[in-house]
Amino acid sequence: MWTQFLATGHIINIGHDVFKENRKLADKNRESFKKSGVFAVNIMGAIGSGKTTLIEEAIKALSSKYKVAAIAGDVIADMDAARFERHGIKTIPANTGKECHLDAHIVNDLIKKNDLSGYDILFIENVGNLICPTDFDLGEDMKIVVVSVSEGDDIILKHPVIFRTSDLAVINKIDIADAVGVNPETMVRDVKTLNEKIPILLTSKKREETVEEWVKILENEMLKKKA
Repeated sequence: MWTQFLATGHIINIGHDVFKENRKLADKNRESFKKSGVFAVNIMGAIGSGKTTLIEEAIKALSSKYKVAAIAGDVIADMDAARFERHGIKTIPANTGKECHLDAHIVNDLIKKNDLSGYDILFIENVGNLICPTDFDLGEDMKIVVVSVSEGDDIILKHPVIFRTSDLAVINKIDIADAVGVNPETMVRDVKTLNEKIPILLTSKKREETVEEWVKILENEMLKKKA
């Protein structure tokens, strides 16, 4: 039977249901997060959407009150991990090799090697794209998709699945919307067309009130889980 060698060193049989196996490990991860008392957030988005910056802003705001950790997923580089480390938090690089997404196997391997007991929130920055991560549950408590106005106002309808399966949609870099000829409200309508129940947040690092709202949402969801 054909086999596939994963970046973590796991070998799986291609003849098996890969997604079923992923779901089993995701459930184990979910139990591990629950046991550790950590709120795990899977943040997805294309390269350049600004997800790393949004995570950094959340780290800066929350690390003074809570114990924060991050998994930085990327194909080969560890630049995002270095950015998180500069804020003095526990940072776990997750280089996926040829894989275009994180999966439950990778996350499971990482949390086995890193004790998350006592941590309040774990940011999991997924590999930069809007397609591959949709099929792989990591065991997270919350899925967030980030898109930027610089990606064009048709980016949402081109990637329907990720918006139908996420818990929060973030439309980022709204300060440059006019410069790139994009109407953020069009993007909001497109998201609602795909998922009328999903909360939508418009953000820009240059608009402090939007960053504060981003942090508030994360904190509220974390406290809700811990209640």
